Amino acid sequence: MNYLLIPPDLIQVFPDDKCDYSIICQFVDGKVTRYKMGDKLSGVFEVLKDRQIFRDKLTILNGTAAWDLTGKRDETQCLDLDPWVLYNAEDVTEEFM
Repeated sequence: MNYLLIPPDLIQVFPDDKCDYSIICQFVDGKVTRYKMGDKLSGVFEVLKDRQIFRDKLTILNGTAAWDLTGKRDETQCLDLDPWVLYNAEDVTEEFM
């Protein structure tokens, strides 16, 4: 059995046009996942209910999907997600082959 201690590097992330408030994550090992955030947009993530912010501020920071709210690429001022959660989200690799 192959046990990874760290998730494979995230190499691309973009908003999912097929599923509201979802992101598509592509990893260096070829896996592609869909992470649905619709039910998670509360607390610190509530600002992401603004569709413009959700789409335009999404990037990769510190090896994971993040929303760069200030535009300064400051990892301490972003909203980021656990890379393992993204890697273990719905596998949609076949949709992108």
